[in-house]
Amino acid sequence: MCYYRRVEESFTEREIFVPARILNGNAIRDEIYAELKREIADLNAAGIRPGLAAVLVGENAASQIYVRNKIAACEQLGLGSWLKTPSATATTEELLDLIGQLNESDEVDGILVQLPLPDRVDTKTILAAVDPAKDVDGFHPMSLGQLVSGRLCLVACTPAGCMEILRRSGVPIEGADAVVVGRSDIVGKPMALLLMHANATVTICHSKTRDLPDVVRRASIVIAAIGRPAMIQPDWVRPGATVIDVGINRITDAAEAERIFANVPAKLAQFREKGSVLVGDVHPGVAEVAGAITPVPGGVGPLTIAMLMRNTVKAARLRREHGHATPGSVSGAAAAKP
Repeated sequence: MCYYRRVEESFTEREIFVPARILNGNAIRDEIYAELKREIADLNAAGIRPGLAAVLVGENAASQIYVRNKIAACEQLGLGSWLKTPSATATTEELLDLIGQLNESDEVDGILVQLPLPDRVDTKTILAAVDPAKDVDGFHPMSLGQLVSGRLCLVACTPAGCMEILRRSGVPIEGADAVVVGRSDIVGKPMALLLMHANATVTICHSKTRDLPDVVRRASIVIAAIGRPAMIQPDWVRPGATVIDVGINRITDAAEAERIFANVPAKLAQFREKGSVLVGDVHPGVAEVAGAITPVPGGVGPLTIAMLMRNTVKAARLRREHGHATPGSVSGAAAAKP
């Protein structure tokens, strides 16, 4: 199955293949960074240097890479940054004390707690302890509540990045049928809310949804965020739909790589060379059906970091407007626009 259009030519009609337009997250990130640099320069001129503190517990290799990329983005944009690295044996109480110190610091405008935390730590308690005015990840219950009510807030970075991809790529959202596959607090739920606030008609699906392929097939916008490699198949997608692939999964099994990338020789070659390869939640064959699609990597990932940077700048501005807000004091004034 492939997406095609009919072309009239010399009184005859032929069908031609139209490959999906690739929605380049790196290019969109660069646009946003250019805008942020101007805003940061204005804040610097007023004596304000926005700053982000990252908390990385333990030595999880993937988390170290993610945090390193975020700190590098701060340096690229001229933001202040601090990396706090408690040991893997840190307790909930010790982390609460660290979060309290960061909440009290006027130099710190944004606090990022890199997930996952060790099993012994109460993750929800730690995330809820972050001052909502500094909640640049958008994970605090107050942040989500403000998003529900449509108020100005710090929005979760990945959903906000998906919205930027759609808007800056000229994808019509108002009135569109949108399906979000995945219901997590981090992506699925805030994604659905942002689409609803943009006047899309939104359906949230998950692994237990009945007739999931049929539900997805009705959508003109598909957001795949379920955390299962190549789950969204080509015959699930309406021809010409826009597909945003939030997933990033590392394939290390040869049989699985052969199955998923049977028609993508370059990816198979990469797997054979390195022993692993990345794939999203969307099967690569969907690119032959969709009208537009984000690549993995290079699609949503760059926008997640860009939105973290934007939230940090936004938090710096909002905190000054509210007189260096103390923990918990921003209830309602800072909510739904990413």
